[in-house]
Formats: sequence, C-alpha cells, structure tokens
Amino acid sequence: MVFHAWCRALCAGLYPGAPRRLQGWGSAAFSSRSPSSSTNDGFLKEKRAQIMSRGLPKQKPIEGVKQVLVFASGKGGVGKSTTAGLRGAEEKASVCLSAFDNHNTLLNIALALAAHDSTKAVGLLDADVYGPSIPKMMNLKGNPELSPKNLMRPLKNYGIACMSMGFLVEETAPVVWRGLMVMSAIEKLLRQVDWGQLDYLVIDMPPGTGDVQLSISQNIPVTGAVIVSTPQDIALLDARKGAEMFRKVHVPVLGLVQNMSVFQCPKCKHETHIFGADGVRDLAKTLGLDVLGDIPLHVNIRETCDAGQPIVISQPQSDMAKAYLRITTEIVKRLPTPPA
Repeated sequence: MVFHAWCRALCAGLYPGAPRRLQGWGSAAFSSRSPSSSTNDGFLKEKRAQIMSRGLPKQKPIEGVKQVLVFASGKGGVGKSTTAGLRGAEEKASVCLSAFDNHNTLLNIALALAAHDSTKAVGLLDADVYGPSIPKMMNLKGNPELSPKNLMRPLKNYGIACMSMGFLVEETAPVVWRGLMVMSAIEKLLRQVDWGQLDYLVIDMPPGTGDVQLSISQNIPVTGAVIVSTPQDIALLDARKGAEMFRKVHVPVLGLVQNMSVFQCPKCKHETHIFGADGVRDLAKTLGLDVLGDIPLHVNIRETCDAGQPIVISQPQSDMAKAYLRITTEIVKRLPTPPA
C-alpha cells in the first residue's frame, strides 16, 4: 500500500521531477479512468493519515541485554560501481579489501570490549545474512542447540557469545532470499536466541542503508552506532550515508573509526597512506563527530582473523591490538550509564 500511495503521488505530479511517461503510466496502471485532481488529493490524504497513524514500530528491548552497539561501514565491497572504467580493477580490489578488514575491526573491538573489563559479558550478532563471516573469524562451527524454551543458544569462543546465519546454513550454500525472508531471519536472530545476561550486544551490520539497518534500528533500542571507514573517497561517501541514516532513526553515532589508515613496509618501515590520509577525520569534522581511533593496514590483522585467532586474542601486546583497545576505551567513555 505504501508503494501504491507513493506511485500515486508521483503520477499526480506531487514530485516535480516525475517524467511525463510515468504520470501517464500511473493513471493507466492504477485506475480504469483518469481520476480528478481532487479525488487524487483525497486519496493521498487518507493514505497518508493511515500510514502516519501506524507510526514507527514500538522498540522492544532484547531480554537480558543491557546495551546494544551497532557497527556499520556503509560500503559493501563487491565493486559493482567500479568495474566499468579503466580504474575499475584497482578500485574493486581496494574496496573488497576494505570491506573484509571492516569485519576484522568489528570482531577485534568486540573482543577488546570483553578484555577492557573482564566483568562484562559480550555477545556478537552477525546481521549480514547474505555474507556471514563471524563463524570463520571466531573459529566456530556447528549448529546452535535449543533451550527448554525452544530458543537458540549462541555458540561461544574467546568468552564471546556469537550468533550468525552462518551457523544455520551450509558454509558454501548461498542465501537466496527476498527482503521479507531476510527480515524474518533478522527477527529470529534477535528474538529467538537465548542471549543470557549480556552487558553489550555488538551487531555487525551488513553493507548499505537498507531493510536490515532500518529494522534493527527501529525495533530494538540501540545504545549507539560506530561507523568504520577507510580514508578512501568512495568509502567515505557511503560512511556518510550510514551516519546520516542513524541520525534519521535517532540512533546516537558514537564516532568514526579510520580503518587501514597507514601501511608500514615490514622491511624498510616506510609508511604509506595507500587509501589516503585523514579522510575520515575530515568527514568527522563535517558531521560534527569524533574520530575514535585509527587501525593500520597490517597483514597480521588479516592472517589472524583468517585463522580464527583475532589479533586482540593471539597478539594482545602488539601495536594493532593496542589500537583496538584504545578505540574500545573511547567507545565505553561515550556510552550512557547502563540500566541496573
């Protein structure tokens, strides 16, 4: 119905940019005869009143979870928009790398939250239904067991309770679902999981600003969002969209993380800003947000996550692990006092 109302508004000329062919198509598609302007206006007012009366979904906390943190990057990494030009191959490779490394960042920050305060219980939800990566990075396999209440029990490693679509489908099986099925899956991952008692539930958002992001933001109270981006211009465009989306749905944005900020040659120690320098800082100034910290581009971060031994766990004294811990400290500083 919302789609039909929008189309009627478009066809009635309420959107100045509507092409004439759409106006004609609309009148033919939705009515056997051309309605008068007053009839159109009355119909639109009635539909608008119905939609507004419904309002946004009422937010319902997840049982046992004190605070929810969402991590988003905006950029997907498949490179659909970058393969047409001469620079397409280079840009596609760099964007794919940044998208993969953004998952590493989220994972290590979740582990750093647990390390920051050993008394805090942390859970990790992989909301990327189409491309779940948390099972491999957390070295977890198997299917969730069911509780006496018929709720799925998260799989655990390194003290973190994890839930992902990757636990429910074969590792190589593609998830070929339409939007409504994805929404149903997200609802089950949120509501039909026995999370126990958690101080923090960290949610790894999928790329973009679509149904999953809106569904999570509008259906559960989210304490804060963290935007992860490389300094690369093409990634910053989507990072900005992500930040603006959270603001529109009234989710506080805690700050930005500049990922893959610098590469240091392992031989000569020369530092190179492969993806640009200070792009995230410039974006943060524009948006009036803080930069929570920088993560370098280092092979150890990728190798340890590939092996299911994230660097915060396997190399806690390394500079990379300390960078994640510093970012975690900045995140915790910005969190409100949790409910008792």
